[in-house]
Amino acid sequence: MIGDLLSEVSRLDERIAQYDQHIKTMARQSTEAQRLMQLSGIGETTATALLSTIGNGRDFKCGRQLCAWLGLVPGQYSSGGKQRLGRITKAGDPYLRSLLVLGARAVLVAAKNKTDPISRWAVSLAQRRGYWKAIVAIAAKNARM
Repeated sequence: MIGDLLSEVSRLDERIAQYDQHIKTMARQSTEAQRLMQLSGIGETTATALLSTIGNGRDFKCGRQLCAWLGLVPGQYSSGGKQRLGRITKAGDPYLRSLLVLGARAVLVAAKNKTDPISRWAVSLAQRRGYWKAIVAIAAKNARM
């Protein structure tokens, strides 16, 4: 019985590898995906997921609206003219948000060895505000771009 289960797991691993290869092929053939993959932190999987979910993005007026739809903006608890910003809202598609956050983690790790403006901004933000706030800020910046 255990041998049957192990063979089923290996067959599933093979199918997953085939699907990953199919996603890579689709990303390489799409010009929109190629443009998205030029951003640091966005690979084949994230680019194809973004394109399949939001299409050309014409439904959103601006990048901030897309970030709000993804749940990458802070919640607002404002009263009496005083603004209070809380945690991210986590509204929208959790899969896309997690892909963007994973890409942002990769950007922050690689930024320590780079000197381009975005890498310097990411490292200084992580030092000022903390690791996770910097990750969410990088993910939101990638979504806006």
